[in-house]
This record gives sequence, structure tokens and C-alpha cells, in this order.
Amino acid sequence: MDYNYLAELLFPHIKETTEEIEAKYPPRQLPEGAKVTRFAPSPTGFVHFGGLFPSTVGERLAHQSGGVFFLRIEDTDAKREVEGAAEGLIKTLAKYGVHFDEGAILDENGNISDHGAYGPYKQSLRGHIYQVYAKKLVCEGKAYPCFTTEEELSELQATNKKEEIKNTDWLAEAEAKRAEMLARRNFTIEEVEEHLKNGHPFVLRILANGDPDKKVKFTDLVKGNIEIPENDEDFVLLKSDGIPTYHFAHAVDDHLMGTTHVIRGEEWLPSLAKHIQLFSYLGFKLPKYMHIAQIMRIDENGNKKKLSKRDMGANMDDYTSMGYCPEAVCEYVMTLLNSNYEEWHSQNADKPYTSFPFNIKKMSTSGCLFDFAKLNDVSKNVISKMSAEKVYELSSEWAKDFDKELYCELVANPEYTKSIFAIGRGGKKPRKDIAVWTDVKGYVDFFYDKFFTIKDEYPENFSKQDIKLTLEEFVKTFDINDDMNTWFEKIRDIADMLGFASDMKLYKQNPDAYKGSVSDISMFIRIAITGKMNAPDMYTSMQILGYDRVINRINAMISTL
Repeated sequence: MDYNYLAELLFPHIKETTEEIEAKYPPRQLPEGAKVTRFAPSPTGFVHFGGLFPSTVGERLAHQSGGVFFLRIEDTDAKREVEGAAEGLIKTLAKYGVHFDEGAILDENGNISDHGAYGPYKQSLRGHIYQVYAKKLVCEGKAYPCFTTEEELSELQATNKKEEIKNTDWLAEAEAKRAEMLARRNFTIEEVEEHLKNGHPFVLRILANGDPDKKVKFTDLVKGNIEIPENDEDFVLLKSDGIPTYHFAHAVDDHLMGTTHVIRGEEWLPSLAKHIQLFSYLGFKLPKYMHIAQIMRIDENGNKKKLSKRDMGANMDDYTSMGYCPEAVCEYVMTLLNSNYEEWHSQNADKPYTSFPFNIKKMSTSGCLFDFAKLNDVSKNVISKMSAEKVYELSSEWAKDFDKELYCELVANPEYTKSIFAIGRGGKKPRKDIAVWTDVKGYVDFFYDKFFTIKDEYPENFSKQDIKLTLEEFVKTFDINDDMNTWFEKIRDIADMLGFASDMKLYKQNPDAYKGSVSDISMFIRIAITGKMNAPDMYTSMQILGYDRVINRINAMISTL
């Protein structure tokens, strides 16, 4: 068969050669060892938590090596594309520290535009390029058309796919259709001319030459050395509308854009043989592949399951409303990606996660377990190391959108609010009361009269009389100008007066000799003033509240006892 003539029949409008295309995409001039990575999502909805994994890995590998990290939008499936999804994706990733050196970016008007010399970075704008390479494959006898008449196309579109899957007879029919498809390799030029004359659509399929009984040896940077069967499937390269499939588009794009490392989920492993064959057919150097383990969760029965898009924590947009700061989420992702991150972080507590030397060899080959409890622990650590100024800024920013009542109180007197957040902050063991910004109201509520309520929730093992006497004596001696030592000595005096141990060592030696300890006396006062068993440093809290509010709250509690 004259393959050159066949190619002209199928692609008469394609005059450019692959050599001319290649000249527009010269090799990148980068330092030795520099990695070129990409994140290439489809704009079909929100950013999944799992999407933060390959994008973070790609960003770290590129920027640690002095390379390039770019964003390519794979929008060839128009039916699944969600309006505004690509723009939302770019904004969300930027919020979580994933910044691109080139690719599809948002301009000052919020519209997607190209930044870089290897675009267009939206696949829907690269249709001509794919067809140039498709034509070359046909010329070389490595791809062929498969025609479908309008009647056959209508029949396929009317088929109920769910019923097909349930029908075992359909499986046998599928095998028969596969045999028929293979038989369609044996077509004539005259048949092609007749189909084209009648306006019949066609898909372009690869002419697979693999033997499924033979294995291809391959080294995956995460999975290690693996063996996969050769590809013997004539998979589709171009759909009937001329749009490429993922397989074909990613091969052409990664070659032209100089991608050195492809980072994607392990669900793409079954397609690897197709991609190896396709890169070979095209004469391209195969990039290094990293197939990342799936994100797992524990279901209600204690079983591990893939984190689906319907699960809490899957949608990255939810983290904002839940009150997580991006730094905490990014750091949590690092704990999942590299097993040695926490050890490094404990020794480099003052350094940002971006200083961590990310290592492919430390990545898990099995599923990473998503755990909100662990995320909260990481988040507490991150927020505990923030300045009072930053906590005020970020919590106010969150409250403005999600808790207007809290926002009004926080910003009414910024210096007052910052003094609250400054309690116990700094030093080697800072307080860790806040994991998410939704915790802020419960942490600061007693500092604001609008939120504070009297709570007589004293332990039942203490008499009301002792509690009342404690509060009455405290009111008599309280002086807002006392330093902390003088203030606490007065509390110890109250303990001695009421038969409570003022010395914790003596109390621990013989607890039965006392009604309680000075810590219990402090607790009586703390509940009256804060309404909580556990609260920030009481002395500092009283200094912030002021004399009148302290005395008024204690007197109000006395009246309820």
C-alpha cells in the first residue's frame, strides 16, 4: 500500500512536517541534572487532594534541581470540561504553594494565557500539531484509519453502556468486534477513497506490533523494576473529530516541551505499555515515569479504600471553609510523600518545608493513608510557630468570609486581639490550642463579653462553700498591678487558708491530708473568669481582661453558687 498517498487522503490540509514543528521547540538550555516536570490536569471540576501529590512532587523535583515546572491544561474532552475549572485550578494550586515557571497562567483580567516558549499550553489549541505527527505515523505504516458510517455511529450512541456491561453476551460480542477491528487492517485505498467521498468519519488507530506473551522490562522511579506485557491493542490516537486521545497528546507534548519526568497516579500503570510503544513509534526519547501510590482512607468498617471525590477532604476548596491554613496542608502532604520528612523537620523546625531535600526513594510504594487527626497535629504545630500578628491576620481573613460575628470582634480592636494571640506564643514549647481557624472562636470567646457566658461547671467532688470562699477571698486581694509572683502567692495563701496544699510536692506526698491543692484553687478562679477548665495563662488573661471584668465575672459566679 502507498502509505504516503493514504496519509494525503486522510490529512490533505496538513502541509507542515514534523521537522518544521521540531524547529519551533528547540531543546531547553538547562544545567546538567535539571528536571523538567509538569502538572497536566483536565479541567473537569475541583482540585482533588490527590492532585496536590503529583503537582507538589513535580514542583519540588524541578525547583530543587534548577529545572522548570510547567502547567499544561489537557482539555481535549470538551464534554467533560467544566466552565471556570481551569481558572479555579490555577488559583487553588497557587494557594497551596504550587507555582509554575511557565504554562497556562492567569493574566491580570483573570483569563488564562500562555507564559513560556513551548506553548500553546492548552491541548485544545494544539490540534494542528498532533495531526502533523499523526500524518507521519500513517506515512510510516504505523497508524491506520478505522471508518464508521453514520448508521453505525448512531447505533453506538444509542447503546446503553450499563446494560452492555451487565449482559454476558455482550462480552462475546465485544470479542467478535475486536476480531472485526483487526480484520479492518486489511483495507484498500479504494475503500478509503469511497468512505471519504461519502463523508464517513474515522478514528486513527495505532498499528500495534506487540506480543502480549512477551514482557517489557521497565524501571519506574517509585515502583522500581517492573515487567509489563507488550502492547497488542490498536488503541485510538485521534478521535473522529480529529482531537487526540490522552495517550497520543501526552507523548507529543511531553516530547516537544522537553519533559524529563512524568509524575502521575499508579492508575496509569496499565497504559504504560501503550506509551512505551507510542514513544518508540514516534522516535521520541522516553521520559522517566513515576507512578505515585493512591491516597487511601479508612472507611466506617475499618477497611482501606481509595479517597474518592465524594469523601470529606478530597476537594481542596473545602480546606479553606474548614479553616486549614495552606502551610499546614502543604507540610502534611510532605509527611505523606517522604517518610523522613518528620525527622528532618524536628531537626530543622525553623525552616520552611520547601527547604526539605525531597527524595524520590523515600516515597511510599503502597497507598498513603489520609488522616484528619494527623493533619490537625501538623496544623497545630504550624500555627503555634506563627507570630501573633500572623495569626490575627489569617484568622481575621478567614472569619471575614465564614464567621462575620467573630470577624467583627477580632477587628474591632486589633491590638487587643493580638495580645490574646500572643499568650504562650514563642519559646520552645508554644501553646497548641488552634488546629484550624474554626477553633479560634472557642479559644478567644471568653475575652469578648459578646461570647462569654457564666458556666457553673465545677467538679462535684469539691464543696460549693470552698469554691465560694475561694472566689470571695480572691476578690478581696486581687490587684491588677501585682506581678505574677505576688499574684500567685495570694492564691497560695487562699489555699492554705481553706485547707488546700499550697505546695504541690507536699500534696503529692500525702494527698489525703488536704482538701486539694493550689491547682484546684486556681481552677476555681479560672472557671469563674474564663468559663473553662483549660484556658490560656490565667495571669496574662486577667491582665488583658482588666480589673473590672475580672471582678465582675467572679462576683457573678459567687451569686450563682
